[in-house]
Amino acid sequence: MWFWFSIIALLCWSGSDFFSKIGCRDARDKYSHFKMVMAVGVVMGIHAAWEIFVGGVEISWDVIWTYLPVSLLYILSMTLGYVGLRYIELSISSPICNASGALVAIVAIISGTADKMAPIQYVAIALACIGVIGIGIVEYREDDELRAERQKASNYKYAKSWLALALPVAYCLLDAAGTFADDLVLETLNEDSANVAYELTFLAAGIVAFIYTCIIKKQKLVAKMEAPKYVGAIFETAGQLAYIYALASGESALAAPIIASYCMASVLWSRIFLKEKLSFKHYICIAITFAGILIMGIFDM
Repeated sequence: MWFWFSIIALLCWSGSDFFSKIGCRDARDKYSHFKMVMAVGVVMGIHAAWEIFVGGVEISWDVIWTYLPVSLLYILSMTLGYVGLRYIELSISSPICNASGALVAIVAIISGTADKMAPIQYVAIALACIGVIGIGIVEYREDDELRAERQKASNYKYAKSWLALALPVAYCLLDAAGTFADDLVLETLNEDSANVAYELTFLAAGIVAFIYTCIIKKQKLVAKMEAPKYVGAIFETAGQLAYIYALASGESALAAPIIASYCMASVLWSRIFLKEKLSFKHYICIAITFAGILIMGIFDM
């Protein structure tokens, strides 16, 4: 079953990218990222309740407080990622965000907590970093007229901006920090309980986002505009479940590279359905980044 769970995780997480992009790409809605947090909080809260009352997962305040720093790093990274979707193509942001595994490996090497690695693993880390840096350089140096020309089909125009690149990079940094902290905290916590603690914390974040957005700022929720956000939230939660089951199958070395490929599926969906068209240089850098991510997945870092 590991193969099918891996495929489900790939499709769900790329689907989460796709629908989150649809739900957050309107630059006129300054609160779309908070509304996305609300959607994910609702879906994760429902799943947490199912895990507690039906699945019998044990949860306590001690577990929630212990896992809280990790939860906050993940939630903050995702929130910044949702903001970034207003300013940059999904085809560019997804590979940058998913390069966080390379940063985790670098931190592990520097801190001395990494296991002995094969030379090809160092190559993978270098490829992911070079690819992300290359994307940033290509994006920043692209001629404005060429940019406008290739963005015609998508009907969404993204101006050259340091913020457009800074937000997915910030996601990458925070997600890497969360992953590194996750490995340390899970030495003392049950994985199922930790996941429920994360989902309950996301529910709390969603409630805070609702109070700020709908009560304080008096923003209205339009069903047509919010529907993609909730579809994305469902895909995000389902992908997390499939990921856990795929790795729990004992075939993580085979499952990891398949799941790591989801950013390329995100690029594919954005090209087909969102009509995002990048330059040849963009795609070369994305391919380099993906090669690094895929190799890291094969070796299951």
